[in-house]
Amino acid sequence: MTKTTPKFRREPAKQRKEALILAALDLISERGVRGATVRAIAERADVTQGLIRHHFSSKEELVSEAYVFHMSHMTNLTASLNVPEDAPAKVRLAAFVAAGLTPPVVDPSSVMLWASFLNKVREDAQMRDIHEQTYHDFRDRLEALIADALGEAEQPTTPQRLRHLAIACNAVIDGLWMEGGALPGAFEPGELPEIGLRSVGAIIGLELKNTGCQS
Repeated sequence: MTKTTPKFRREPAKQRKEALILAALDLISERGVRGATVRAIAERADVTQGLIRHHFSSKEELVSEAYVFHMSHMTNLTASLNVPEDAPAKVRLAAFVAAGLTPPVVDPSSVMLWASFLNKVREDAQMRDIHEQTYHDFRDRLEALIADALGEAEQPTTPQRLRHLAIACNAVIDGLWMEGGALPGAFEPGELPEIGLRSVGAIIGLELKNTGCQS
């Protein structure tokens, strides 16, 4: 008698849940949020629709968690600096900026995912809250690095000015990231991080160099 392999796999719950989120992200990048149906996600993850309902109360909850996962992953990739703990603050800031403007952070599929979620951010209050939370997470990390670099250079500043610097620098990084992912063939290798470092350096008044220490 031929045995069939059940779709349920005995994996840890956290691992199964993450697999569902990754399948949802794949489909959202290909078909948009509306095209990523529960049935299609189940087929992509090779599980039953019941398993999805076991982990998520609705498709909306799955989409929300997928958005958190994607945005947090991008921030964590940027912040995973391959620099010594005692590296100068300016070096750590430069590594953060450069990491945010090179692969795997700059990636066409990541930008497509971000764009696919935008309509939901506009329409759904919970998605707006997630967007605001993940935006502040990235900006706060950037602001802390800027504060350390300015302090190291003995350039006094105020909390309000730090906030404005972080907003401006974040906008530069976001804009270059979006264009780099949407038009990957339009830029020379290493061009985006160099532009980002010069621009962020000009905004905060410090010269930033690409040390090659990003993640």
